[in-house]
Amino acid sequence: MDVQILALDDPRWLQVLDGIRHDVYHLPTYVSIESKRLKAPAEAIVVQDKNKILFLPYLLRSCKDVCSDHLKDKEILDIISPYGYSGIALSPEAIGDPIFIQSSLQESIKAFKDKNICSAFFRLHPILSSQYIEHLDSPTATPDGVTVSVDLLQPESKIWAHTRKGHQSTINKCKRLGLQARIVPYAESIEVFTSIYTETMNRVSATQSYYFNQDYFENLLNLGDKLHCCIVENADQIVAASLFFECCGIVQAHLGGTRTAFMPQSPFSLLLHHMRLWAKEQGNEFLHLGGGVGGSQEDRLFKFKSGFSKQQHDFYTLRLIVNPEVYAELLQHRAQAIDVPVEQLQQSTFFPAYRTAS
Repeated sequence: MDVQILALDDPRWLQVLDGIRHDVYHLPTYVSIESKRLKAPAEAIVVQDKNKILFLPYLLRSCKDVCSDHLKDKEILDIISPYGYSGIALSPEAIGDPIFIQSSLQESIKAFKDKNICSAFFRLHPILSSQYIEHLDSPTATPDGVTVSVDLLQPESKIWAHTRKGHQSTINKCKRLGLQARIVPYAESIEVFTSIYTETMNRVSATQSYYFNQDYFENLLNLGDKLHCCIVENADQIVAASLFFECCGIVQAHLGGTRTAFMPQSPFSLLLHHMRLWAKEQGNEFLHLGGGVGGSQEDRLFKFKSGFSKQQHDFYTLRLIVNPEVYAELLQHRAQAIDVPVEQLQQSTFFPAYRTAS
């Protein structure tokens, strides 16, 4: 097997993806945006055996923010996925080969260990992972919730029939009130979009991880024709807006929101209805709406999304302890730092456990 670590500007990154079904989250442009946002170096690992290929992008973090005193003279790193659903992408020939998949992960772990990487946490793509998830061992692949997507290969009549009655009524009501949804150039809509998004996050008391600075919103422009902005207007006022990615037949809902004053009308229902029809017209296969907050199936966000489709996907995370000895060492020092038993951290569902909050 041939193992390569690719830098963001390596032309092989796009060459590899050219023969693999992937999503925007795998593109060097998107990974670069995340690298800048988190101030974390970005790479991708490629494991190849003839025409069988495993591709995996990631961000590198220093572990000094966990155990700064202990790591004064060491450079220990760990890995996280870019925001969203990246994870493993496989060539068609690799998808049905469990031996290759498992061997590739072992080769990846060896390569990571050589780079002083202690652990790796990847969010797997709910749609793409369905092709290979059965070949990954538990607890390496950990179920982490359910997501919702619209099957765009269905006729429009069936898409509508699979819409919850309450959503159907809301969509029809929005139309009667004169609300209109349409796609607009994101470059001309950044200011109003960020305003609506921030207002929404404030209203729902979102955690800090759901807030993004202006540089991030502007850097999204680098995605070019892979990025779309949909708005809902009431006369000349924009009352809801959302961003969507489009790649390899998959349209992904990214960030969005609604003006507080228009929450009773629920214009976001009309927005998603418009986007699924638009995405279908463009010849796509999926409109992926995602899951609830933190993977929850019980919260209001998940219940809202599941009203647009009956199609659901299991969402998994990949959790690799690359260097067990160093991992245990960091766990011990973290437990001492926050004054809890090591066993308590070991039982945490958070990964890596040494990053568990106090």
